[in-house]
Amino acid sequence: MTDAPIADESASFDVTASERVFEGAVWDITRDTVDYNGKDMVREYIDHTGAVAVFAEDEDGRVLVIQQYRHPVQLRDWELPAGLLDHEGEDHLTAAKRELAEEADVEADDWQHLVRYNTSSGGSNEFIEVFRATGVRATSSAFEREAEEADIVIRWVPRAELVAGILEGRLHNSALIVATLAVEAAERR
Repeated sequence: MTDAPIADESASFDVTASERVFEGAVWDITRDTVDYNGKDMVREYIDHTGAVAVFAEDEDGRVLVIQQYRHPVQLRDWELPAGLLDHEGEDHLTAAKRELAEEADVEADDWQHLVRYNTSSGGSNEFIEVFRATGVRATSSAFEREAEEADIVIRWVPRAELVAGILEGRLHNSALIVATLAVEAAERR
């Protein structure tokens, strides 16, 4: 038994076969056969590009949230401005700045890394990196949105309202939940 703080640790096993079983518009499904302790283990997972999200706060401590339709869960959920990494190796902060401008017509002066997490470690290799942004203001021009982004609703909400909505089960978006509770915990330290 150790007294060291708990931390995830890297582990990898030989992949003896790998195939893309579905190629999608946004991400793919991969099937790997892994030599796990001398036995074959087959796992399928969403092969994801990765994503970023932005926890933007104004000078009054309100948080920028957007509401948009999400087809897989059949909800118009409240979430943070967020989006996919556009290409392999894309700088995450650059992507976060782009997403904040594209989804909310907002830019920020001050940026800090908040948290990085995997969305579903048993079914996806997606990691989301969340940045905290302050010193916010409107961009000089509005971004032209389409598809499910065309009717985005933008609101500035007190953080306490978000915490209440999370704990009361009214808000479900994982990036919003993780980031809000991370900021809440950081403020209490």
